[in-house]
Amino acid sequence: MAGIYIHIPFCKQACHYCDFHFSTNQSYKSLMIECIVRELEMQKKFLGDSRIQSIYLGGGTPSLLSVKEIASIINTIFAQYSVEAAPEITLEANPDDLTKDYLSDLYRAGINRLSIGIQSFHNEFLKFMNRAHNAEEAERAVHIARDAGFEQLTVDLIYGIPHIDHSVFEKDLEKMVALGTCHISAYCLTIEEKTVFGQWEKNGKLIMPGEEFAAEQLEILMEFLPHHGFEQYEISNFARDERYSVHNTNYWKGIPYLGIGPGAHSFNTTHRQYNISNNHLYIKNIKEGSIPATLETLSEEDKFNEFLLTGLRTKWGIDTLTISQTFPSLYKGIKPDLNRLVETGLLSQTEHKITLTPAGKLLADEITAQLLVV
Repeated sequence: MAGIYIHIPFCKQACHYCDFHFSTNQSYKSLMIECIVRELEMQKKFLGDSRIQSIYLGGGTPSLLSVKEIASIINTIFAQYSVEAAPEITLEANPDDLTKDYLSDLYRAGINRLSIGIQSFHNEFLKFMNRAHNAEEAERAVHIARDAGFEQLTVDLIYGIPHIDHSVFEKDLEKMVALGTCHISAYCLTIEEKTVFGQWEKNGKLIMPGEEFAAEQLEILMEFLPHHGFEQYEISNFARDERYSVHNTNYWKGIPYLGIGPGAHSFNTTHRQYNISNNHLYIKNIKEGSIPATLETLSEEDKFNEFLLTGLRTKWGIDTLTISQTFPSLYKGIKPDLNRLVETGLLSQTEHKITLTPAGKLLADEITAQLLVV
């Protein structure tokens, strides 16, 4: 069992918070898709004989692609890899790219799950983040996606946006729940150095609220969404009726995945691979028949840290039997810290499972940092 992630490195414009790899120059988009298809053919051995359970087109902005370009990627995967009968196939999309005809064509091409980057329904917030859509387009996108047949529909929300209080954030939550989607992903606004927001903060143009502001909004999330039928199955992800993201759930559970495209990462339990984050060098290498990637062999410490990092973020937590048998000495080394965190109420232990408590979820990064083996 494995997944394939396709990184589409193009956007209409740069959101002020984003530090993902992308370009706003789409003049060579067709050539890039040809190279992505070629890389799929070249990378077949990375996952061994694993069957593909999920395909995820992320970015960047995959909804900038034509349906023909998307179909060429999906068809190549089915032709070159062993794919399960009904894989989850997700496309990330911006609301302003979605029309009735485009959505209908996507559905016919095999896309069966949409991830719509709404971020907020508040126009001032959208303008502040330099998003390309407005609130009306965001709401309409959800309605026409459902009309086109998309039952597996997730929307993205950003919290921690500077404001005098939580009123706008609470209205955004109410709107998202009212739209009736089965999945919500909520990410805290973080300031990265090489982004517009990073420069604004450095120059004193942007003053972010303290950590407690974002923590309060995460607490609101963890109370409000479960009250409306959503389960928090990972710190940033909430689903109704166990309609989890297959692709992301497998990632958190340590299932192998292959990343294709510039800037994409891959993992097959023994190695990590990092594709070059440069569009033109990526194309040049692929055309010359070489994969522009760095391959890293994972040490026992790397595997142990990966197990902790991904597992603790989820409702499934970490299995102490598995970790003690797989990494006996490393587990022994952190056991006192685990016991201390259980005693302080940040971790919960039931039989052989350790999970974050609600209080622990507010400090997830700090807790994980205490447990990692350096």
